[in-house]
Amino acid sequence: MAKKKLLNWIELSRSALKKNVATLSALAPGKILSVSVKANAYGHGLSEIVSILKDQKEVTYLTVHSLEEAILCRQSGWQRKIITLGPILPENAEAVIEYDLEPAIFTKNFLQQLGKISNKYGRSVKTHLKLETGTHRQGITEKELPAFASLYKKYDTLKKPYGAYTHFANIEDTTSHEYANYQLSQFNTMVKKLKALKIKPTIRHTASSAATILFKKTHFDLVRPGIAVYGHWPSKETYLSYLLEGGKNDLFQPVLTWKTRVTQLKHLPSNAFVGYGCTYKTTSPTRLAVLPIGYYDGYSRALSNQAYVLIKGKRAPVRGRVCMNIIVVDITDIKKVNLEDEVLLLGQTKRDGISAEQIAEWAKTINYEILARLSPAIKRIIVP
Repeated sequence: MAKKKLLNWIELSRSALKKNVATLSALAPGKILSVSVKANAYGHGLSEIVSILKDQKEVTYLTVHSLEEAILCRQSGWQRKIITLGPILPENAEAVIEYDLEPAIFTKNFLQQLGKISNKYGRSVKTHLKLETGTHRQGITEKELPAFASLYKKYDTLKKPYGAYTHFANIEDTTSHEYANYQLSQFNTMVKKLKALKIKPTIRHTASSAATILFKKTHFDLVRPGIAVYGHWPSKETYLSYLLEGGKNDLFQPVLTWKTRVTQLKHLPSNAFVGYGCTYKTTSPTRLAVLPIGYYDGYSRALSNQAYVLIKGKRAPVRGRVCMNIIVVDITDIKKVNLEDEVLLLGQTKRDGISAEQIAEWAKTINYEILARLSPAIKRIIVP
């Protein structure tokens, strides 16, 4: 069968990913590196990213949210350690042993069921106790620690948590880090209590991408960066804080490029409406290109009449509403556009680029969402 020509695809740069991993490892020398691949590897494609990370000796752990993600990591050939940070139903506790996982603990029901299952199979299980320090999502409070300590001691295969960790609420959104320091103080206090309860953890971890970049005191034994692995700063504030400390400007390189093709060319007279709702009206004769992507693919409807794409290295504004599977762009000022020409939706050319951060600004959201919502159905291709 002849090789199919793609209409909509994502390219993943192996060299960029390797550079970012090396950079983060160097920022936390001597610390265990756990790369977050939750949310389909931040939209990049979990299996594809794992296939690259398998060759990265700096990476000891993968961090995932769900049991399903952890299983896919194993199916993709990852044989090293995995931390699951999201909930696992007590009924699925056996999967922790089957897939050799290190789960987060923040409910007594799951810890008790895990203790029973691990005792049944005579298998020690490493767990990571989530400490609530001020984000008020998952996690247990200081008052709850004695009850969890009793459960750990009840089961020989558990004994104590292998890790204790927390997550910062406000380390990315501001250049003032008072609240992060408060959370860090709370974390240290709770770890001391774990020691007093005789369930002192072996390792501690608190560092997300921003914390890994900015604060050595958060590194402890393990760092677990996410978005920076893929070449993006967690926020403008993180970037500014880093520069104010004298940091370099070229830490990371984006891994992902998203492309499509021109599938139809149209010539419109002046005073013609484009798309649903008639939200755009031409004011002069206009040439348009139809592109086969839309909000189903992760190209947000909020980009309607806001964004542009690059065709032949030049900007083609989005006209009208983003549809489920189609957008229309203005190519009036771009010469010699042909059917099947490549179109850059997200990424960089020699002369120009469209970053996830720029798209997020248009859509009034954050770069995380732009990347994470890219459809898993889009073909991912690994390039050098």
